[in-house]
Amino acid sequence: MVRSSAFICALILAACAMWLLGELSFLAPYRKVILATHTKAIVIFVGLVSLNLFGAVLALNRRLFLRDTGRKLAHVEKQLRTGSSISEELTERLEE
Repeated sequence: MVRSSAFICALILAACAMWLLGELSFLAPYRKVILATHTKAIVIFVGLVSLNLFGAVLALNRRLFLRDTGRKLAHVEKQLRTGSSISEELTERLEE
């Protein structure tokens, strides 16, 4: 879950970076001046945006892919306790 969220976050950030490079091409002659004076602010901004984007993607993944997990786990536990339709080995482990 975390790896897929990090991958999706990296893809979104890469797409945004490519789009920005295309849109801000008029600043290319001033690249050295901008990087020399604003590198720290740019790094902090990109870091904060990536953390917020990662949190949003992770929350969305959890909402979409972990729906009704508690109910499903309760159903599996009930089957383990009764010993029906689940492996006998798992039932024995639960009794220990």
